[in-house]
Amino acid sequence: MSEGNVRPPIGVIGGSGFYEFLDDVTEVAVDTPYGPPSDALSVGNVAGRPVVFLPRHGRRHTLPPHRINYRANLWALRAAGVRQVLAPGAVGGLRPDLGPGTLVVPDQLVDRTSGREQTYYDGRRRTDGQLPGVVHVPFADPYCPVGRATVLDAARAADWRPVDGGTMVVIEGPRFSTRAESRWYGQAGWSVVGMTGHPEAVLARELALCYTALSLVTDLDSGVEVGHGVTQQEVFTVFARSIDRLRLLLGDTVRALPPDQAGCPCGGALFGTDTGITLP
Repeated sequence: MSEGNVRPPIGVIGGSGFYEFLDDVTEVAVDTPYGPPSDALSVGNVAGRPVVFLPRHGRRHTLPPHRINYRANLWALRAAGVRQVLAPGAVGGLRPDLGPGTLVVPDQLVDRTSGREQTYYDGRRRTDGQLPGVVHVPFADPYCPVGRATVLDAARAADWRPVDGGTMVVIEGPRFSTRAESRWYGQAGWSVVGMTGHPEAVLARELALCYTALSLVTDLDSGVEVGHGVTQQEVFTVFARSIDRLRLLLGDTVRALPPDQAGCPCGGALFGTDTGITLP
């Protein structure tokens, strides 16, 4: 797909509501050395640019955050030729000013998950017989600077008033936070809380992919508000209310992204390392 003069496709990892922003869709079943991804890839285009969409939780939302095969998902996208990944997702706000409907484009990440497979370079032989080397990727800045700038420009042009920067703390789930946990996260200076941003971001870096998170706040997390706290129905309702606008933003971002990884450090994340495996 990325051969010849065709620009590398852009990957989008999101929910089922994003199918509709693709034109001329073809489904492609993919297997990987790490097992199958969450679902078949939907390959289409936006404004003439190739885009590959992958439903993070499966098309029927059957995979909870801790059961997603993140390694297979990112590997499948790279195998399809993707080099830039856009990752929209629902998050809870950890500050009173980050209320429902706010778009945050984070620049930092904190991992509070446990037990997830979060590296390709774990020293274990793969199903294809290859043995990974020891690789320590730079991760001080977990998100693509070019992708972040492009999303922010597109959002401002659409009068969204995005929040530039902030820290996403990723929890194991699938339960929501207690009030004490939410207060703790907020007191630490973190901005939003989600369940799927890790290990997606680090796996993208290990594959030398650009990765940009688009975090839509659907609720004030349990420690910020009084009353019942956040519910699943509340999250789904607010996200559904914003899906059309978010799809338009993704389309504008796809149109504006540069044709390759020039100008950002993401594509060079593996320079000087011996991965021991052949990347797709």
